[in-house]
Amino acid sequence: MRVITFNTQGIEQAAENGFFDWMVKQDADVVCLQDLRAKEYQLDDERYHPEGYYPYFFDAFEDGYSGVAIYSRTVPKAIMTGLGFELCDVHGRFIQADFDKVSVSSLTIPSGLANEEAQDVKREYMQQFMGHLKKTLRKRRDFIFAGTYQIAHRPVDLSNWYVNQQVSGFLEDEREWMDEVLVDMGYVDAFREINKVDNQYTWWPSYNRARELNEGARLDYQLTTGNVRSQIKAATVYRDQVFSEHAPLIVDYDIDV
Repeated sequence: MRVITFNTQGIEQAAENGFFDWMVKQDADVVCLQDLRAKEYQLDDERYHPEGYYPYFFDAFEDGYSGVAIYSRTVPKAIMTGLGFELCDVHGRFIQADFDKVSVSSLTIPSGLANEEAQDVKREYMQQFMGHLKKTLRKRRDFIFAGTYQIAHRPVDLSNWYVNQQVSGFLEDEREWMDEVLVDMGYVDAFREINKVDNQYTWWPSYNRARELNEGARLDYQLTTGNVRSQIKAATVYRDQVFSEHAPLIVDYDIDV
């Protein structure tokens, strides 16, 4: 099973930049998209419905705000939207597809870069999402949580990390949150489980040639439950084309959908 996660920063913009043309060539089983900035009824054009994929959307209530989607080659057994708390559900930040052996979700955690109020919202979201991750561990199936976490976990995941220790996305409490998820709770960072190469980022700011100079951060992840660890076979970040400030993260699993 191949799973791709990608933050579109506007699905219409990503489509204009050729994302769907690229996507259909990747032989992916599940594609998780975030930050659509459009509602499902606005996406009737055939380019948003590539042949061979079944799309599922979870809209934000406000126009032009967030929203997530899952594109699947097979019809899932079930689709779940939202997590039951306002910061998630009002802004369309979580959708999950259940298959025979695994559940795959597309999610996004809000950014805290704007100001301290935004950071407080991010912290509250992280706390409530942590509760969902804990509940998940009690379920008897495997999970892949794919999306934008807005956190660079370790110095290897952020360029110029030393001067960014007081910046949202690399704050001490954010990295401790990731430690709790990955160490204490036993979730697996699928990319780092298989790819140990330094300077592997999924986001670059659009200014000052950041992508060209590879001055970015790894903000996009596929976190899995522990049983999936041995089934992770390959992980890459696709950088050859620019669809948004983020890049698609591709992970291959030895799992049949």
